[in-house]
Amino acid sequence: MKSFAIARPGSHAAAAKLAADKTYTLPVIKSGGIDIIDQMKEGLLEPDLLVHLGSIGEGAATISMEGGRLRIGAGVTLAQIASSPIVIEHCPVLAQTAASAATPAVRNMATIAGNLLQRPRCWYFRQHQFDCLKKGGGTCYAVEGENKYHAIFGGGPCHIVHPSNLAPALVVAGGVAHLVGGKRTSIPIADLFHTPDKGVRTEHVLEPGEVLTHLTCDAAPASGFCGIKEKQSFDWPLAFACVGLRVTDGTIQSAGVCAGAVAPVPWSLPRVAEALAGVKVGDDAAIRAAAVLSGQDARPMRDNGYKVRLLGVAVHRAALKALGREAEGLS
Repeated sequence: MKSFAIARPGSHAAAAKLAADKTYTLPVIKSGGIDIIDQMKEGLLEPDLLVHLGSIGEGAATISMEGGRLRIGAGVTLAQIASSPIVIEHCPVLAQTAASAATPAVRNMATIAGNLLQRPRCWYFRQHQFDCLKKGGGTCYAVEGENKYHAIFGGGPCHIVHPSNLAPALVVAGGVAHLVGGKRTSIPIADLFHTPDKGVRTEHVLEPGEVLTHLTCDAAPASGFCGIKEKQSFDWPLAFACVGLRVTDGTIQSAGVCAGAVAPVPWSLPRVAEALAGVKVGDDAAIRAAAVLSGQDARPMRDNGYKVRLLGVAVHRAALKALGREAEGLS
């Protein structure tokens, strides 16, 4: 592993200056450092400066309600989100998603900012033996190789699935990332990530020197998450869905639906959302029919067609959970 310096700035603004410092070839920002350390071990990242945010105050690790919106500091851990009474009450989809991620040990260290900005877990990208498209090569090996866990939406040219659990939940809750260090002060979570055809080497649109300080999102009390995994303990989801509903007088007035683990970005499902609008909360057949629409535009590869059905199941269950109900069986 290449030697590197460590800086511990006292503010996000100071961290932004260090990240943009031309003295260093590759300054990298870290908080919990879960994915950064993995990348360094795998030879994907050789920073000459690690900017550690652990000593920053400025509300970096606090959760609060401000002006009717939830505010979460960039340094808040997944464990804090999963157990926060404020998040559980006002945005249950976010608490449920955080509780499903990784293991208790990882959730105690991993931060919301790190979860949003982690790199893909595609085995071709992570293994040094493969000079894949995302690393600057000429081939996405998933197209002809083992693609059981890869994308069914997006169309390539790289077929990663977005690794963040929390991003889809924040999308349905109208999440916004707040920044320092650049011309922008905020960006909607829905616009934070880009598809591979707009730049295969990166996943987000942050510029060098921009630092995420905190996240805000709307209160979404009628919201739910469902993730389907091969095993319940420390496993990446095969497909998951986040649903936010606005319900009045027993009728769904509007909905937001976003899928994860099925596309290179958090994948919004507007057709499902439109189909849910106007449905009575007790009309399970209509909710199920809306959920089936989630797979309409899917383009699975050889080994991952099963994700189409799983996504429909996840959307159905997440919608029922948002209504305070639980589904029975895999349907």
